[in-house]
Amino acid sequence: MALALASVTVFAVAAVVAALWSGLGQSEISFAGALAMIFGVVVALALGIGLMSLVFISSRRGYDEAARSDH
Repeated sequence: MALALASVTVFAVAAVVAALWSGLGQSEISFAGALAMIFGVVVALALGIGLMSLVFISSRRGYDEAARSDH
């Protein structure tokens, strides 16, 4: 459910940015440039979401607790 909501949000933001970008008039960007920018944004979001999920998983499973010594 959360992934679907995130996907819809990303596509909605991309649509708004594309609409605003096309309304600027004289700004020109090639198709390859736009594709590279979209790819960069998607990779950055995926990396951030992935790392934050690892932080929460690590915290919930107790991997962040101090090591215990039994001797």
